[in-house]
Amino acid sequence: METIAILGVGLIGGSFAKALRAAGFPGRILGVSSPQVEREALDLGVIDEAPGFEQAVQQADLIYLAQPVLRIIEILPSLDPLVRPTALITDAGSTKAQIVQKASDSIRRAQFLGGHPMAGKETRGVRAADAALFQGRTYILTPTSPRDLETEPALRLQELIRMTGATLRVLPPDEHDRVVAYLSHLPQLLSTTLASTLSEIIEPKYFPVAGPGLIDCTRLALSSYEVWKDILATNHSSIDSALSLYIEHLQQLKKNLASHDLTKTFDSAASFAAHIRKQRTE
Repeated sequence: METIAILGVGLIGGSFAKALRAAGFPGRILGVSSPQVEREALDLGVIDEAPGFEQAVQQADLIYLAQPVLRIIEILPSLDPLVRPTALITDAGSTKAQIVQKASDSIRRAQFLGGHPMAGKETRGVRAADAALFQGRTYILTPTSPRDLETEPALRLQELIRMTGATLRVLPPDEHDRVVAYLSHLPQLLSTTLASTLSEIIEPKYFPVAGPGLIDCTRLALSSYEVWKDILATNHSSIDSALSLYIEHLQQLKKNLASHDLTKTFDSAASFAAHIRKQRTE
């Protein structure tokens, strides 16, 4: 792959470009975003050129869709008349089932292979892009068939992902959405709800009383709804199930609180927290 077109040169798209450059990718990196973002990306050296949507797609060996989820779904049909038959289209959307289905319905001339880097920050935009963002993170690919991973373009994409320092994992699109509803979307909503609740009752004069635990628990609450609204809209069913289960556990915790015995809850929580941290360091 000699030419990569990144559609959506923000935090994820910009970080993908910077990570490849830092790893020695020698080809051209084209960017497609708003005129202001394209100028910023060019000034920062994140992309080499900003030739416009049609030219970028026509020239690219890899089209990397790093826009919001609903924008990815919207733009997929317009790619097919322009893309090279030997090119690969991939995306970095945080939900997969609707994107993969739209690609299956829309893309005929080239291959599509869905993806999701499990990386991010609370800050947005190309100026927040970081060459180390994917380092040590999981990067999920969501093929509809094992053969999707064996084509020449797909193998090259996997090489590029490894160049960013990420670790590859493979999940079917539906399974991906169910799992990330619990491991990513639920934590975001819990952090947001906690901060929103406290904002109604805690006056600023008490802020110095807060310890590092509250800072940790509300870190995700810094995220913008603009980032999350498409994710919530396209994974509603799985998120609803995750919230329902969590509410059940909160209700049980409330009952157990009266008995002064939360041993089981604390033990299972500590075990899970320890295991997930161990997995992240292995």
